[in-house]
Amino acid sequence: MIIRKEYIDYLIKFKDMELIKVVTGVRRCGKSTLFIQYIDYLKQNSINDDHIVFINMEDMKYEELSDYKNLYNYINEKIVDNGKYYILLDEIQNVDKYEKAIDSLLIKGNCDIYITGSNAYMLSGELATLLSGRYIEIKMLPFSFKEYVSYHKNDNNGYEDLFNKYINSSSFPYSIYFKEEIILTNYLEDIYNSIIIKDISMRIQKIDISLLNRIVKFMFDSVGSMLSINNIANKLTSSGYKIDNKTVSKYLKLLTDSMLFYKVERYNVKGKNILSSLEKYYAVDIGIRNIKLGRRYSDLGHIIENIVFLELIRRKYEVYIGFIQDGEIDFAAFKNGNIEYYQVTLSLIDKNVMERETKSLKNIHDNYPKYILTLDKIGTNTNIDGIRHINLIDWLLEMY
Repeated sequence: MIIRKEYIDYLIKFKDMELIKVVTGVRRCGKSTLFIQYIDYLKQNSINDDHIVFINMEDMKYEELSDYKNLYNYINEKIVDNGKYYILLDEIQNVDKYEKAIDSLLIKGNCDIYITGSNAYMLSGELATLLSGRYIEIKMLPFSFKEYVSYHKNDNNGYEDLFNKYINSSSFPYSIYFKEEIILTNYLEDIYNSIIIKDISMRIQKIDISLLNRIVKFMFDSVGSMLSINNIANKLTSSGYKIDNKTVSKYLKLLTDSMLFYKVERYNVKGKNILSSLEKYYAVDIGIRNIKLGRRYSDLGHIIENIVFLELIRRKYEVYIGFIQDGEIDFAAFKNGNIEYYQVTLSLIDKNVMERETKSLKNIHDNYPKYILTLDKIGTNTNIDGIRHINLIDWLLEMY
């Protein structure tokens, strides 16, 4: 079992603070395992079992706790002294009005509360209002390439071979145990169906599953492409589906709330403002994309762009598409008041490609760092008129 050290460290950082630790992430990205690993940490640091309450709300034995009053009473009965109690509630969105139970536990003063959820909307509406300023969100993703390499550290494969496996299999943690492609495919189909049924279909009535699946396939096929609600609706209409912009918008919101996709808006580099029209969407896992579209090696450019986006948000950047006059920057990444600009392409060996990929970056006249990430084996770790050219695998492994 790989220790998700980055996320464990976040939980430790906020331990015993009067903040609810909210771990969000797509289904099967490792949230339950994270809690188990964190409980091991607590026990190793002299926290007794009777002061740790762990409930997985998808476990049938806790079905009666899906009522928030029952959940509160169950936990409250375990709190028998003034010592600190560590309350870990997994997949809390399965409890109706769970925020009321959480709030009541928080005001007791001796509960350190941790919750997970598979839906972005769990932090909207009443919870955000009721717990305003009293929670910290920890956004969890499936394995990074660095974590994937860590699991395979005893293999004889080099980094390039492992990278090829990474983009052709899956980043979901449990997928590393599947050696046969058919088993992996079934596993990823199960994850996908769980997202569609549990995180989407149960949220709204009269959802058209066939249409939703068609939109998902279109979105996977359009990873890294600029889209609008209107052109998605037009494309589906031309394929024989009766759909309007409002329905497309609703379905896209469901898909991003379930964290199957991430929406990325455009940032006007010169005007320093967010643009309201056109955006890109990236998939949480290339493996699910592969089983829905088939493995398209000719589409490798968009695949590596998707991987760079996920890595940037893992590294806690706020990510946008960079817009400049007559050009585009793949990513404008913000952190701690600074900006970094990234272009992602397969190679810069071709002179025309180099001119095209560097042109937009050269037209940015500020002093923030600029990078081009490629799969080139030669000519990397160099400087092109102030633009750093880095091998993508080295960048993912932080070896540059």
